[in-house]
Amino acid sequence: MNQFAIKGWCPGALRPMRSGDGLVVRIRPHGGRLSPAQALGIADLADRFGSGLMDVTSRANLQIRGVGDDGHPALIAALAGLDLIDADPEAEARRNIVVAPLWSEGDDTLPLALELEHALAAHSLALPVKFGFAVDCGAACSLADTSADIRIERDRVGALIVRADGAQNGRAVARSAVVPVALDLAQWFIASGGASGGRGRMAAHLAAGAKLPEALAGAARPARSMSPPRPGILAGGALVGLGFGQLKAATLRDLAQRADGLRLTPWRMIFAEGRREMPDCDGIVTNADDPILRVIACSGAPCCGAAHAETRLLAGALAPRIPAGAKLHVSGCAKGCAHPGPAPLTLVATTRGFDLIRDGSARAAPVMRGLDRDSILADPSLFGSTG
Repeated sequence: MNQFAIKGWCPGALRPMRSGDGLVVRIRPHGGRLSPAQALGIADLADRFGSGLMDVTSRANLQIRGVGDDGHPALIAALAGLDLIDADPEAEARRNIVVAPLWSEGDDTLPLALELEHALAAHSLALPVKFGFAVDCGAACSLADTSADIRIERDRVGALIVRADGAQNGRAVARSAVVPVALDLAQWFIASGGASGGRGRMAAHLAAGAKLPEALAGAARPARSMSPPRPGILAGGALVGLGFGQLKAATLRDLAQRADGLRLTPWRMIFAEGRREMPDCDGIVTNADDPILRVIACSGAPCCGAAHAETRLLAGALAPRIPAGAKLHVSGCAKGCAHPGPAPLTLVATTRGFDLIRDGSARAAPVMRGLDRDSILADPSLFGSTG
């Protein structure tokens, strides 16, 4: 069996995942940011070794699609030259950090993220494959709806805190203690039985009755949460959307040539640093009210071998029917990779058609089963209410 045929982890660059269109090579930019040179290099490599298509993921990573087995070693060598490769697959897997993309100079987000990266590289923690960290040190929490197990945030008076996901409050810490306390919390999770068979999440561990030790618990309430922003001009640059998080190499190249740097977001958007006007290039969404931003869909069939149906053409056709402020998630299977959490509306492809779920994840119980594509498109009432 080819080594890349194994599934069950989050893919990386050193350990890619096979999909229906070739290998998926996931790049984890340091601090969630690409320099213009790195972005231009990735665009060229995506054309040279892949299909020219890339995905911005819900973990703010960048995936090159359609890579062939023969080209993978040369691709890795080129990415290493761009300082985008870890020492080994284990170090790559530990560096599972999502960074609040709208950080500003002086709010500690970027330096703490980089410090955490170095610390994780130096410690051989046997963390589960999906265990991750969020560094979110702005005045408001922008990553509250982004999956993470250990959160570095601010409390309601502006102090830095380290919080276990699933705990209402966190521990207030000095700037110098943030990363050590985060690592202590990860080590406690392992030692207290939170990981089993390479799996385990912090919130589920706490919900099952695990009690944080006094040294890692706290009474500091995290800052208020903010809703994900929409495309537009923001402080420090321009935020542009991507339909289904996908972009072509030419789009990445155009954005990189016109920005001081690119920050990837968990919202399937890219923040172009230094832009004072919205970019004008193919393949981006600049209208904050564009219906395509209301739908989420995985790559679906035939790109994904686990998918039972095509997803993105269907989602695009349904987008104008989704009420403003609502979301529709179309998943090719019950794993719900594109959006693991709940959504107001979810369509899940099965062997017998699509199941419709309201206010739940792709694994929740459906309210309707076995819908075919034509009946979904023919019945606007299915999406007229989001509960």
